[in-house]
Amino acid sequence: MSSFKKMNSIAGWIICAIACTMYILTREATVSFWDCGEFIPCAYKLQISHPPGAPLFIMLGRLFIIFFAGSWDAVGPNAHAAQQVNLLSSISSGFTIMFLFWTITHLGRRLLQKKEEVLPLEKSLAIIAAGAVGALAFTFSDSFWFSAVEGIVFGVSPLFIAMVFWAILKWEEQADEPYSDRWILLIAYLIGLSIGVHLLSLLSIPAIVMTYYFRRYRYSRKGALLAFLLACALTGIVQILVIQDTVKIIGWFDRWFVNDLNLSFNSGAVFAILLLALLIGIGIYQAQKRKRYFLQLGLWCFTFILIGYSSYFMILIRANANPPINMQQVNNPIELVAYLDRSQYGTWPILHGPDFTAKPVGSKEKGDIYYKDEKTGKYDVVGKKFDYEYNPDDIHLFTRAWDNDNSLGHIDYYQSWLGLGKEEKPSFGDHMKWLVGYQFNWMYFRYFMWNFAGRQNDLQGLGNARDGNWISGIPFIDNWRLGNQHLLPDTLKENKAHNTLFMLPLLLGILGMVYQWKRDRHNMIVMFLLYFFTGIAIILYLNQYGPQPRERDYSYVGSFYTFSIWIGLGVLYVYEWIKRKLPGKMAALTAGLVCLLAVPVLMASQEWDDHDRSMKTLARDAAADYLNSCAPNAILFTGGDNDTYPLWYAQEVENIRPDIRVSVTSLLGTDWAINQLQRKINKSDPLPFSWTPDKYLGDNRNYIPFYNPGNIPQDRYFNLNEIMAFMGDDNNKQQTQGGSSVNYFPTHQFFLPVNKEAVIKNGTVAPKDSSHFASQVNFTITGNALFKNDLAELNIIAANNWKRPVYFTHPFALGLNNYVRQEGLTYRLVPVKKEANEDLGSSVNTDVMYNNLMTKFRFGGAEHPGTYFDENGRRILLGIRKTFSTLGIALANEGKKDSAIKVLDYGYKMLPTATLPYGMTSGEGNSMHNITSMEYAYAYYLSGNIARGNAIADEVIRDCNQQLNYYNALPPNLKDAFLQDQQSGTAIITRLQQMKTAFSDAAQLKLK
Repeated sequence: MSSFKKMNSIAGWIICAIACTMYILTREATVSFWDCGEFIPCAYKLQISHPPGAPLFIMLGRLFIIFFAGSWDAVGPNAHAAQQVNLLSSISSGFTIMFLFWTITHLGRRLLQKKEEVLPLEKSLAIIAAGAVGALAFTFSDSFWFSAVEGIVFGVSPLFIAMVFWAILKWEEQADEPYSDRWILLIAYLIGLSIGVHLLSLLSIPAIVMTYYFRRYRYSRKGALLAFLLACALTGIVQILVIQDTVKIIGWFDRWFVNDLNLSFNSGAVFAILLLALLIGIGIYQAQKRKRYFLQLGLWCFTFILIGYSSYFMILIRANANPPINMQQVNNPIELVAYLDRSQYGTWPILHGPDFTAKPVGSKEKGDIYYKDEKTGKYDVVGKKFDYEYNPDDIHLFTRAWDNDNSLGHIDYYQSWLGLGKEEKPSFGDHMKWLVGYQFNWMYFRYFMWNFAGRQNDLQGLGNARDGNWISGIPFIDNWRLGNQHLLPDTLKENKAHNTLFMLPLLLGILGMVYQWKRDRHNMIVMFLLYFFTGIAIILYLNQYGPQPRERDYSYVGSFYTFSIWIGLGVLYVYEWIKRKLPGKMAALTAGLVCLLAVPVLMASQEWDDHDRSMKTLARDAAADYLNSCAPNAILFTGGDNDTYPLWYAQEVENIRPDIRVSVTSLLGTDWAINQLQRKINKSDPLPFSWTPDKYLGDNRNYIPFYNPGNIPQDRYFNLNEIMAFMGDDNNKQQTQGGSSVNYFPTHQFFLPVNKEAVIKNGTVAPKDSSHFASQVNFTITGNALFKNDLAELNIIAANNWKRPVYFTHPFALGLNNYVRQEGLTYRLVPVKKEANEDLGSSVNTDVMYNNLMTKFRFGGAEHPGTYFDENGRRILLGIRKTFSTLGIALANEGKKDSAIKVLDYGYKMLPTATLPYGMTSGEGNSMHNITSMEYAYAYYLSGNIARGNAIADEVIRDCNQQLNYYNALPPNLKDAFLQDQQSGTAIITRLQQMKTAFSDAAQLKLK
């Protein structure tokens, strides 16, 4: 046994070293997209990320930044911060693999080792081989590898699952020894710590409880059922009682002490914490005294969970320091409650609720909204919390198709997927169809098969046969399901995320499941519970709407982790089979080698190219391009996530253009975000705002409707400053049908007076053009309601009075899109109206934009042929490519064709076709890639380089023809999804052929 233990320990560390090395070699060079751009600056300056927060992850990231600074060559000022937070994910993921290895070998030993047997060498080799194959299979699995190379909580949270499950197996091994329950306390502490990273490890509690039951009690169906119910209850207790209710109690005490007892802020919180500690201490003492062992153990576990959970003190401490990123401004325990329960994201039905066709019939008050007022020293009530009420006939059991917000097409997607008419209500069968077809199959099983069967490509799947499906690489299976895969366009067949695993990992895992079921049913049940709760149960709980903004496979890595254990145990099945033909030692080595080559080696060879991010700096560079497209001291209005998080990283970590104030329109609907904009941050002065806090705190002016009082001319424009004052005056209200009164806006027609001195001074308009701009900007608001974020944006623009340049990341903002001019990736608000016959390509400041593109732009590694960019990265690069074609067209129209050619050639060089092909298939119903390339060809034609224009046109035409060939070969049930793509492809081909003919004829005419 001792020799096996030594072999097992050494092999575990070797596997860990392999995984860590591989992840470090392929990790992203700087920041990645999505939440990484928020987490890394939060780690760099100990700031506050979005709810429900990740304080332990942020503090660990800070430690890695300090300890490993300068260990690797940076790719920009302070870029080591991103590298080291990425390193945290890589090292954590590598250690996850080590614990997975030891978990597999423990379970493998249970399957092969007879009672009191000293493991012979052949069995030891077989078990080690099983651990290596299963651990390395998870190492190279698509979803886990994705998170392991970027600074995200999903690179660290699986480590806690791995440690917790390994610890319960260590307890099982030592359960008969004195003090073995110390492993239970370790598990409780690890679960408490994991709350500060992600809640995923809570889902391991049922498997832990069942392991305890099977080890300590004689099995019976009734006993197993009771243990399972207890396990589910404990999971809920930790989620609700420990994580939420303890904070609610602390918040209640603090409000009581402050508001009723006139004591200082946090006095009640300190008292509540001390009281809780005292009660726990008394409980432990009494349990020990009365020999209530399980009560004593439970209280100690509760204590250790709370100790681990105490990482959330960091949120309160740092929020009170007002860092630049301070999401939800959690500066008191009352606000911490809302932060932890993610109240700003709303709720969704789990067991019952309204379907997506239901309309609210009223609202029900469910509590007060409090604001910590430093001036009064009280918690002031600034609004009410409400839940919508629905007609009882619209409330259904186990509602799955529920989201009635169609702003992102959710209702349309439900109707399309379920085959429902516009006003048709879904039946219970429709909800089950959504559950099975979309939530289980599309949003889980497809991801599962990506990891263990193969992946079609990296286009986000919306349910069609071409994008983001799982494949096997076995033609008759794939062609039967998805149409002839050989007819797919070359850009999809050559997509680096096109990975064929021939279902070998899946088959080996199924063999492992069968083998464990035959040999060790109790542990098989435990394993299944871990798989179920970290996979299927998440699907049931999240109740996802469609379409999701991104693929969500990273959420289910816990279940993929579990299946990888079965992959490892499958090696033992193969070993047992080979042993019938070969001697024991040879059988073990052969089984290990064959399975190693057939599964993890195959996975690594297929997936390395689409997981290697070592040359990619796109998120940081795109953020720099946005910021460097703005004039000094600008205000930049952005959207959320990928539109904002990389900008935060660039400013906070790499100190790129800290003079610019980034204002996130999706956050401006919150009072805390508006408050923060009125503070100086880095080198950016506070933003002006005409309303006092009482106008927008809490639910004040969450939205303001349009109302025509009858005495306001609807055909004239009114000063935006005066309208803001009108909406901010509580004397100007109208009565609603419910009897309440609300503020309103009396007209859709606004104007923004132009401060001519300011716009010339800050370069919004050149002095030579001062006679050409308007004295006021007239614009019209569409729609009959303005929400708080709209109001805040308009307020800032009005109160700014043109003193600071105003930019938008997108040109379509609150009716002002006719008054924006492109200066790079951003659009500047100018007092010059775009003419009706102007397209967006000609509404540019060519001088400024030329300087920005030719001297300031970065390209994220795209200039290095072979760098892989997924669909989201390609979308960002297309935006940069479109910027070059826009400027080229504008310069050509101004007669500056030489400059236009320089711009287009520079873009062609820095975004080469080897990295970003011109002809390339986009997602369903979206031919934007080929449309953007068509514009680039047009820019070349217009500038006089006919040959280069023809080359781009031919590449796009080839891709469109390949698409059409694929669509035409599909059976009708698969073909219908591509009607829009077929029409678009045909139109693009026709337009390009027309351009080729027209410009070639014109060139020939010019030569004559």
